[in-house]
Amino acid sequence: MPPDRLRSIVPMFGGGSQYVETLDAILAVVDNYQPTTDELVGWHRGTFQNVSSQESIMRRVRYLENVGFLHKPDDNWQLDALGREYVDNQDTATLLRIMCDRNVGLRSLLYALSAAPMTLAEISTQQLNTHPELGWNPEQTDMAKQRVNWLRSMGLIEQSGDQYALTGEGRQFVVDAVEQWAGTYDPDPEADYQVGTYETTTQARVVDPEFRATVLTRHDHECPISGVDHPELLDVAHVLSWSEYPEHRADMANVLPLSKTHHAAFDRNLFTLDEEYHLRVSPEFETDSQLLQQTIIEQAGEQIQLGEERIDPEYLTQHNSTLAWV
Repeated sequence: MPPDRLRSIVPMFGGGSQYVETLDAILAVVDNYQPTTDELVGWHRGTFQNVSSQESIMRRVRYLENVGFLHKPDDNWQLDALGREYVDNQDTATLLRIMCDRNVGLRSLLYALSAAPMTLAEISTQQLNTHPELGWNPEQTDMAKQRVNWLRSMGLIEQSGDQYALTGEGRQFVVDAVEQWAGTYDPDPEADYQVGTYETTTQARVVDPEFRATVLTRHDHECPISGVDHPELLDVAHVLSWSEYPEHRADMANVLPLSKTHHAAFDRNLFTLDEEYHLRVSPEFETDSQLLQQTIIEQAGEQIQLGEERIDPEYLTQHNSTLAWV
């Protein structure tokens, strides 16, 4: 069982794009000198201008302790296991893995930004809607800004005016993460279901739980075909298939939540959507199920309401080109 993930991310001294540089400096001091608390506080005061409050300094030190970078087994601060791992590797991939593993919401933010740039207010809303356990004041953006600054300092996000967008490195992380982080843990502490691969009439892929949470949030936690809104009964369905189009596995314009039954029906090519989101049904699809009659056959030709978070019509065209009956 992984340790509880942190809901509050603490900023570092030195400026919004320098968090990693400051982290590196702190870890180097601790690694080289094993300072006492007084010595570590004194180093902060001597290194950063206008930093004097011991409470403010120790808030950051305790955060690094909670992440797993530092620990204090006696009178002196030392590198903890994750701090030693990062110092030995000294690369962004190691740092990002540690920060994502220990902090709620960083990966879902990167997934959301892969769809479009966002303002701080939009980022705050995305984080709270996807991870309600964060629980901060929705009218304040300080917590969102701290998350953004950590990712900016790792080179994964860049700022243009009031908009934040992924860098090339950030986009590559998103492509890799949806599979790399699959089956890690359930982001919903209230849910008792297991994240895993299961068998229906088709096989559902395991994806990163934060990717799943991001997709469900973007579509109001509801299957747009059936109206099913229970999280245990929803899958992340890919229009362009997972196996044939790995470059689109984490593409928000290629996924939507479907009930497990409707996901299986979609993957079996029993129905599809056209470029204007009208429901198209295979003429060979026959069923005595009242549910499938109402939600698929009787909706044939109707336009499905996807809200603002739509599937790319070109992906639907490409998918439908493989169906003889469309």
